[in-house]
Amino acid sequence: MKLLVPDLVPFATELPGVDVVAYDPTRPIPDEHADARGLVVWGMPNELLGDAAVRLRELEWVQLLSAGSDAALAAGFGASVAITSGRSLHDAPVAEHALALVLAAARRVHTLVRAQIGHRWADELGGIQPEPSPGVFSTLRGANVVVWGFGSIGSTLAPHLRALGARVTGVGTRARTESGFEVVTPEALPALLPSTDVLVMILPSTPATDAALSAELLATLPHHAWVVNVGRGTTVDEAALIEALSDDRLGGAALDVTVQEPLPASSPLWDLPNAIITPHSAGGRPLGAASLIQENLAAHLDGSPLRNLVTPIRKATT
Repeated sequence: MKLLVPDLVPFATELPGVDVVAYDPTRPIPDEHADARGLVVWGMPNELLGDAAVRLRELEWVQLLSAGSDAALAAGFGASVAITSGRSLHDAPVAEHALALVLAAARRVHTLVRAQIGHRWADELGGIQPEPSPGVFSTLRGANVVVWGFGSIGSTLAPHLRALGARVTGVGTRARTESGFEVVTPEALPALLPSTDVLVMILPSTPATDAALSAELLATLPHHAWVVNVGRGTTVDEAALIEALSDDRLGGAALDVTVQEPLPASSPLWDLPNAIITPHSAGGRPLGAASLIQENLAAHLDGSPLRNLVTPIRKATT
């Protein structure tokens, strides 16, 4: 079996009959390797992913190293091709980035950076400060944080938020208690959001999650609340979010993902004083990638169940 692995990812195996071939994910896969039966995907643009789906006719299994699988599902791989995601590989890095964005919002780092660029001593944020600061989100101590998309990343993030004093509620496709955290369904959001200080979005991109954070739901958040999105940009009604931020009907938004990426220079989000933008940088570090590839390679060869198997029609992760 020929397995194509991007040259960004060190991987070797001693399994008999497996030929591991490194490839450049920024270029079309060479014709000489169009007979590959396995493909590991990381750092491959969508157009090249679609090209691989067309040309690799003997493909049996695709291992994604991304947590999301929307691009692979849209690429056109045959129905017989097993697709497995990189779910769990990004739990720690994305949770860490989400926590950084929440704390940046609370400590108003975005305002401080603008002041530094302007050589301005931000007196309004220095010296004696009331605690909690009236009318703004300023601390996780006693804050109500809602994590929408309470999967492996959310369950990694939640204990860190709790350790800093936050009350955390998860939102998923089914109600339950997980690791000591209450998880409710999206139907509970209209009643939950009016008392929310921070809404963390970690939803995947699916038809069911398109603009899930609608104008109507945004309107239920308190004036001081922040929206933090480390999932997918399409899960937020971006026009409604920009309007809410522009009208000061929302405390702010910290976005690692946007509907269009890279975010166009013409987007109003760049200049909004209550917005923090990071360039889809929460992930980018698939921890344990080699172990997952090895595990699923062995499972594929002996016909065992694959880890993180993705089905063609998926609901939002819980």
